[in-house]
Amino acid sequence: MGTSAYLLIVFTFLNFILIAYRYLLEEDLMIAELISNLWVFGLIFLITYIPISIIIGFWHRKTQLSVENIIQHKEGPFFSKMMRVLLDAKTGKASKEEIEEFRKMLLDIEKK
Repeated sequence: MGTSAYLLIVFTFLNFILIAYRYLLEEDLMIAELISNLWVFGLIFLITYIPISIIIGFWHRKTQLSVENIIQHKEGPFFSKMMRVLLDAKTGKASKEEIEEFRKMLLDIEKK
């Protein structure tokens, strides 16, 4: 778990920094004069990458993640059963036992 979650991220960053430095900066003499050292380029990359990734993650959490959660809940079996029991109770097709069983399940969820 540690390898896939943490170490590979570090290796991916290092790989990107080395490739970008080699192909983008060493070939362009004007930029190579400004950023002549690999460590300076890596530091500049991390200083710009971290705030940008935090902003994108914050935006994703505020906008897209809530939409994904709503869709996931609507497709879930619990939501489907809840809507069916509510519809059956409203139209008079649900039995008292079924309503009580569902009520008990909801109370168990609330207690957790």
